[in-house]
Amino acid sequence: MAVLVAVGAVAVAVAMVVGAMVGPAGPAWWRVPLALLDRLPWVSVDSGLTARQWDVVWMIRAPRVVLAALVGATLSLAGASYQGVFRNPLVDPYLLGAAAGAGLGATVVFAVGRSSTSAWPVDPLPLAAFVGALVAVAATYVVGAAFGGARSGASLVLAGVAVTSFATAIQAFILQRNSDVVRQVYSWILGRLSTATWGDVRLVLPYVVASTLAMLLHRRLLDVLRVGEDEAAALGADVRRIRLVVVLAATLGTAAVVAVSGLIAFVGIIVPHAVRLAVGPSYRRVLPVSLLAGAAFLVLADVPSRVLADPAETPIGVVTAFLGAPFFLALLRAREVRQ
Repeated sequence: MAVLVAVGAVAVAVAMVVGAMVGPAGPAWWRVPLALLDRLPWVSVDSGLTARQWDVVWMIRAPRVVLAALVGATLSLAGASYQGVFRNPLVDPYLLGAAAGAGLGATVVFAVGRSSTSAWPVDPLPLAAFVGALVAVAATYVVGAAFGGARSGASLVLAGVAVTSFATAIQAFILQRNSDVVRQVYSWILGRLSTATWGDVRLVLPYVVASTLAMLLHRRLLDVLRVGEDEAAALGADVRRIRLVVVLAATLGTAAVVAVSGLIAFVGIIVPHAVRLAVGPSYRRVLPVSLLAGAAFLVLADVPSRVLADPAETPIGVVTAFLGAPFFLALLRAREVRQ
């Protein structure tokens, strides 16, 4: 296990360096690793970067790379946790309405007008997306529990579908009456890391750390759930409490990162399944490795989003959808063949 974590950590470090090397403006790509080495303790390297070029790397590229790592790690870990707690390999972090709720919250802010909320002490967009995601998941859990979701994950999944449809309908109604903000909402829905700042990183970091710790601490209990809910209960596991804690932790992390990055699909499906192929089905290995692999994956996926349409940018959600949609279809096909 230690070897897997070490390999994953190295992959994240390499991905972050590669991410910092690429950009439409700034120094030559090969100077960036030298500049990073020069800032390590007891290391002195002449990178040739000017103060202005270093500002481009540190103030524009670095927060984008760090935020991409946090978003990818959280979505991947949440996806693996959802798949474990529901014993369904096809679910992802948006299963319980988090994406729909966040999208509705962002749409309301765009419709009201961010300029009219300039007096707020914080940017209302991530706040509204965060609250919308949490409210949607809370509604899903209440509805699902009323129909047996406390005992069966299937009821929660169906409740999530219903809540997602309802939130999407409200969003469509708002957009129909505020057609001037459709482009802004569409851009947010496709994912956006291009506007990342260190403030965004500081905003989501506490939520990411708290949710990550909660999910990782339950990885052994998720292995117990693999044998079945009745069997897990017979072994002394509190299935209802495990499901509640894991769902809340995964949703908290998802809501936080979605609030600043927009909607980035398929990460929670691609990475956990790729990790299972490499390390096996045990969640004691799947969860920590998914955390690291997700961080590296999204940082690297953000690289083509910057260069495919240079000097414009391709939304990161488009890149992950290009990768994720074929993977999802292949997964469905594999399940059909096994059945």
